[in-house]
Amino acid sequence: MKRRLFLFIATFATLALHATTDSLRVSIFGDSYSTFEGYIPPTHEPWYAPEGSRFAKDQNDVKRVEDTWWWQVVQTMGYNLETNNSWSGSTVGYFGYQNENYQPRSFNTRVAYLGEPDIILCCCATNDSWTGEKVGEYKYANWTENDLWYFRPAMARLLSTMKQNYPTAVPYIIVNTELRDDIVESITTICRHYAVKCILLHDIDKQMGHPSKAGMKAIATQVVEALRKL
Repeated sequence: MKRRLFLFIATFATLALHATTDSLRVSIFGDSYSTFEGYIPPTHEPWYAPEGSRFAKDQNDVKRVEDTWWWQVVQTMGYNLETNNSWSGSTVGYFGYQNENYQPRSFNTRVAYLGEPDIILCCCATNDSWTGEKVGEYKYANWTENDLWYFRPAMARLLSTMKQNYPTAVPYIIVNTELRDDIVESITTICRHYAVKCILLHDIDKQMGHPSKAGMKAIATQVVEALRKL
């Protein structure tokens, strides 16, 4: 009798866990690291693409969507992909390459279009580090358009808006390796302020400044590890 009861409880727990993870919807919110042609909005520029595409990079070995970090995370965790709103070259703030205005592709502009997720995996700030964007001052309310040209107020506004727009979702900020120290410090400080989980990546193999297949696998492994601690 006790054995049958134990087996029933174990089976029920397994089924409940499976049902819970299978029903979770995850939105991917990123820059080039999270793109793949055909899996992001058609107005957004991909960096990763299959062989034969005009976007394909000969010097990077990620050629299949199954090689991407986010695909591996979704498959491993049994999630449902809500949306992938990623755009190559995108910045958190408005300061882009060659001093261009990147407002249209900014994370702050796109944060309104993540669907109805239970989990948000946001891989951001790489391009802010690369463009030479100034960090500015910490500011947690009453942002102006001018504030969004600086990383700290732009990052704070992003997290504030994310929590306001998706109050039942659990957001994670994924931080790339080899970023400027002031950018990383800013992210971790702002994440603490908003009680948002921060995943600091390490040991990511790259080709052309972007994760290789091995690098994608490492990102997926580290993200899954963080998600399983939830």
